[in-house]
Amino acid sequence: MQFPESWLREFCDPQLSSEALAETLTMGGFEVEERRPVAPPFSKIVVGEIKEAVQHPNADRLRVCQVDAGQGALLNIVCGAPNARVGIKVPLALVGAELPPGEDGKPFLIKLGKLRGVESQGMLCSARELQLSDDHGGLLELAADAPIGADIREVLKLDDALLTLKLTPNLAHGLSVYGIARELAALTGAPLKKPAIAPSAVGSTDKLAVRVEAPELCGRFSGRIVRGVDTKVATPAWMVERLARCGQRSVTPLVDISNYVMFEYGQPSHIFDLDKIHGGLTVRWGRPGEQLKLLNGNTVTVDEKVGVIADEREVESLAGIMGGDATAVSDDTRNIYIEAAFWWPESIQGRSRRFNFSTDAGHRFERGVDPSRTVEIIERITQLVTEICGGVAGAMDDQTLRLPEARPVTLRVARAARVIGMPLTQAQCADALRRLALPVVEGEGTLVVTPPPHRFDLLIEEDLIEEVARLVGYQNLPTTPPLAPITARVPPEAERSRFSLRHRVAALGYQETINFSFVEAHWEQDLAGNADPIKLLNPIASQMSVMRSSLLGSLLQVLKFNLDRKATQVRVFELGRVFLRDASVVTTDSTVKGVHQPMRLAGLAWGDAAEGRWEGKAGRVDFFDIKGDVEALLAPRVPTFEPTEHPALHPGRAARVLLDGREIGVVGELHPRWRQKWDFAQAPILFELALDAVSARPVPVAQPVPKQQPVERDLALVVAEAVTHDALMGAIRAASDASLLRDLALFDIYRPTVGRDGAVAGGGLAAGEKSMAVRLGFNSDSALTDEQVEAAVRKIIDQLGARLGARLRV
Repeated sequence: MQFPESWLREFCDPQLSSEALAETLTMGGFEVEERRPVAPPFSKIVVGEIKEAVQHPNADRLRVCQVDAGQGALLNIVCGAPNARVGIKVPLALVGAELPPGEDGKPFLIKLGKLRGVESQGMLCSARELQLSDDHGGLLELAADAPIGADIREVLKLDDALLTLKLTPNLAHGLSVYGIARELAALTGAPLKKPAIAPSAVGSTDKLAVRVEAPELCGRFSGRIVRGVDTKVATPAWMVERLARCGQRSVTPLVDISNYVMFEYGQPSHIFDLDKIHGGLTVRWGRPGEQLKLLNGNTVTVDEKVGVIADEREVESLAGIMGGDATAVSDDTRNIYIEAAFWWPESIQGRSRRFNFSTDAGHRFERGVDPSRTVEIIERITQLVTEICGGVAGAMDDQTLRLPEARPVTLRVARAARVIGMPLTQAQCADALRRLALPVVEGEGTLVVTPPPHRFDLLIEEDLIEEVARLVGYQNLPTTPPLAPITARVPPEAERSRFSLRHRVAALGYQETINFSFVEAHWEQDLAGNADPIKLLNPIASQMSVMRSSLLGSLLQVLKFNLDRKATQVRVFELGRVFLRDASVVTTDSTVKGVHQPMRLAGLAWGDAAEGRWEGKAGRVDFFDIKGDVEALLAPRVPTFEPTEHPALHPGRAARVLLDGREIGVVGELHPRWRQKWDFAQAPILFELALDAVSARPVPVAQPVPKQQPVERDLALVVAEAVTHDALMGAIRAASDASLLRDLALFDIYRPTVGRDGAVAGGGLAAGEKSMAVRLGFNSDSALTDEQVEAAVRKIIDQLGARLGARLRV
């Protein structure tokens, strides 16, 4: 809300500077977002009257004017403005004047000079040259009674400030100059000037028939007929100026008067052309299919949820929002009907947004307008209409149907002191509330307040506590340091932070993505096998209707986005939350009943494993590349991998990840069905792990350095093709003494060649057999002998033969 400071001071003028006044309002809860001067600095610009204007002898577009500046002798000034003519009064910059700074930030100095050979003793100014507006169509024409030679800053009251207030929705009583003045008087103790609005002389008993059919829409409706108005007169300059400084342009006298009173007292009103109303008016809810052309030129269709004012033929106005074009006042208007009503806030809220526009009236009505002042507002409008446009006022028509009930609110002084955080007496609290003109009834440690009609926001005890706090002054509240001990939160050493995990994954060549937690429903069925996902009651888009139970769909969407933009290599990861149904979960501060919300880490790789190099083309990323990344993430803990089936992954190219016997996730290639559905040229490799498992890490424990050299033995074992690496390693460890066998590694696999005729060639191996070469590392605290090592090796070979059918390769 914007208004000039001078208008505010007409109602309440505390002995404060402009800066202090703005600070007082801000600390009182009415934040002054901006305070700026009405006009930029300039000097030696006075009122001049053009006495003579003749054509320039050497220029078609220039005129030579004789201007009276109140100095006795006329000044010779060359001017190119199209409206430079005899008899008008305009701003005159004398020689030596400083005009407002230009784009370079430097003031423009007026000097004695010549234009096309004719001497010019000053400069006649437009509003744009004085930076009063953007109008540069001609000279700024002043009022005919402006005193010649007077300083233009005094004549136009330019030594004023514009205040822009940022009000919260509960401060509807501050949406007017008088409302802010009322608060300023309470904050400073300065007297509040309430202009008396005398009832207008009634010249006729005419009334317009008005029927209110919806008391839940309109609680009070007041109106008056005024006949014989002259709408062709000009709006007074003082009113145009004040409206402009409130950010409102002048339209016509009647519209300007209605807007002026709204800014003055906060009550919107509407003026109808009486002769365009057919019969009487009916206040009701709209009917499906009814249309209305508004004053802004838009045509809207209403329904039963939108309030309207209609005559016998059609809808004429959107209740509390905007009038209709059919009954708008014009230059031909002679008889008018002035309306001011109380519209229930609930009946106005959200209606403007349905039609994609907002109005000052709707902004006020949906927050709450004082229902007790409709008649007074009409009297004020009538007063201005008859003064400016003339006319004869008719009788007042006031219908009161249903008004808000004022419910008493009790303030406990002890609780107010505890909430505000400073000692307060009952007298202090009562004084603060009475300064706001609130009726207070005192009890034993309590104050009972019945809110006045303009205070819609006073509903509970906390509202009164807020009023006391801001009247006492937020700046006066004591600064109390916290009493609780401050202890640093030390993360456990056995857990990696999410920050370090992100860097660890990024170090492996992945880039982080952040995605929505709500996804397409078919992703859950296709990629997670989840037939009953958690659905959103009000999704922001149809394709984001369920909560995800897996991160894989989000990563595939990121891959698709990048491939559509010709990416050649994609390696991305996400650390995020998933949502699973779990009846055992109860509602707490961090959980929701029936929903388990674990954190997971997922990654995706597509394209070449590395950039192409000079010695050859890089190979495509495969399962074992990503398996290595998973092992690197979990290091120094060693995971195991077992074949598994997963809805999103290729059967036979997917494995579940186990850590200490617990399944913590999966890794594998995308299923061919989904690869084809997403139209990928090659299958991406994905992994998804439980975040708590990745975050956990063993605390390092010091181990003594072996004093003896290790003893190594290499064994080439012939086993069946079906024997896996894990099976072999597990059998060796089970057959060996853990205190002796320190290292174990597979370093070679050999398979014989099978010819076209079925003959097997190579190394004494039969069809269906392979050779797996392992290296055993033995060590002990004492020196090992050959006999000890040979006995350990023989035991391993015997056990492998018994369990896996293995034999030494000859």
